[in-house]
Amino acid sequence: MKSIKTAIAEAKFKDRPKNISKEFQMYGVYLAESLQDTKHYSLYMKLAKNYNRAILEEALNYTKGYTAAKSKARVFMWRLGQLRKETHNLENIR
Repeated sequence: MKSIKTAIAEAKFKDRPKNISKEFQMYGVYLAESLQDTKHYSLYMKLAKNYNRAILEEALNYTKGYTAAKSKARVFMWRLGQLRKETHNLENIR
């Protein structure tokens, strides 16, 4: 049986930011780890802070369906751009 201390030390992502205090920061970390793009934690934190959560969730779900993608982060950013254009066009129609 491992102690909690050793289990935390053997965590999957050792370079995870340690000073997380806001919910959007935790969601940014979740996005980065889900997309296997842990080099860009700050990018995903900024997206989580500035963009609608529903759009981010939809882009993430789309990306999870892409199992053959070489870079899930690229697919996510592409889909996010598409969704932002769609919502922008809908706002202009109203």
